[in-house]
Amino acid sequence: MLLRIQTFTVRKRFALRISRGINTESTNIWVEISQDGICGWGEATAIRHKGQTTAMVMASLQQVAPTLERFHPLERQQMEAVIRDLPSPAQAALDMACLDWLGKLAGLPLWRMWGLDRSQILPTSVTIGISSTPEARQRVRDWLELISDLRVFKVKLGNPAGIAADRKMLEAVLEETPPNALVYVDANGGWSLDDAIAMCNWLGSAGIRYVEQPLPAGQSDDLRVLYSLSPLPIFVDESCFTSRDIPYLADRVHGVNIKLMKSGGLTEAMRMVHTAKALGLQVMFGCYSDSVLANTAAAQLAPLADYLDLDSHLNLVDDPFTGAQMEKGSLLPNDLPGLGVTRHA
Repeated sequence: MLLRIQTFTVRKRFALRISRGINTESTNIWVEISQDGICGWGEATAIRHKGQTTAMVMASLQQVAPTLERFHPLERQQMEAVIRDLPSPAQAALDMACLDWLGKLAGLPLWRMWGLDRSQILPTSVTIGISSTPEARQRVRDWLELISDLRVFKVKLGNPAGIAADRKMLEAVLEETPPNALVYVDANGGWSLDDAIAMCNWLGSAGIRYVEQPLPAGQSDDLRVLYSLSPLPIFVDESCFTSRDIPYLADRVHGVNIKLMKSGGLTEAMRMVHTAKALGLQVMFGCYSDSVLANTAAAQLAPLADYLDLDSHLNLVDDPFTGAQMEKGSLLPNDLPGLGVTRHA
């Protein structure tokens, strides 16, 4: 097969601030494989909090490209052995591209090839980054103006200024969201154990549905303490990358956030879903600064999710791709074969 790798840059409509910093744009990687007149596409987004850069991921793909071109896209097990040491976003792009190619060969969208029910896809949340009270209010209004039928919001907390600032911001968001809206909280590891206990109790009384990554990754013992005391379900993101991580978390979380860039693609994401559900955990699908390409790939598995946070492309002003579309607040993959993604002319 032939392999083509190139970068593209996308800019955010609204800058996103989380506990680790602020992000206004992202340079991602578009991977295309070609075989027998069929092209498969994938996307890689570097995971900044893991110390990755786009240049690093790009270099890893370029280094392995000559070896991969010896394979056929159907030889995925053989390819897995070659790419297993690559950064996970590079693995994700290649896995996506091979599955997109396979779907196009079969003439079926991936969700249908996997026997999934598109009508089971739940509404996706949109993200409100850490901000001042007036900015938080305006961001809710901005989202509702952009997508009128939004009913799910994820609020980023873990403000370096402390939990008092978190509370003030969240109260402002709750005053602006529609009465029937669901609101989740993601602290991105920005709280201490004491702050997390206090915030989980307060958030429970405020009607929040769950808390994501309340503690920094690696604080496994503290996570178990919080699990025993929190009135809210606890999900983890930065603490869970692949299916191998899930068994060690099963007695201290209620669910895991699966992201294609962490897992290394749809193949491992499916393994994570089955592992989590076998252990009695819920699953959600999330994203980084991904375009329509990667989020449409994740949407192929969306019928299996208990929660969805596939909104990064909705915050882009120059996304080069078209794919899954928002309908009544849900991101639905289309009926085109493979991922169902096309590129703007």
